[in-house]
Amino acid sequence: MAIANTDTMQRRPTHPGAMLREDFLPDYGLTVAQLAGALGVSRQSVNELLRERRALSPEMALRLARLFGNSPEFWLNAQRSLDLWMAERMIEDEVARIEPLDVA
Repeated sequence: MAIANTDTMQRRPTHPGAMLREDFLPDYGLTVAQLAGALGVSRQSVNELLRERRALSPEMALRLARLFGNSPEFWLNAQRSLDLWMAERMIEDEVARIEPLDVA
């Protein structure tokens, strides 16, 4: 049985990099270099995430969750919301042409 989700988010979900840039870095007083060092990744990786040029990976979600004391799901759900929102807009016409199946 399927439950219809008729409420579509109108605004673009916040990129996890924007959350880091706007909320976490200032609150913890971290620089890009400090964050990269604490996570054990390159500054380039962190910079690309902060500039929203890179998607958040499950590995990065694990690292961020450990560092900030939250869950990997927190980070991955933010990325998933953004990915689905963008995909929906890219292929909405194609998806609209799919006829839903009826239960037998």
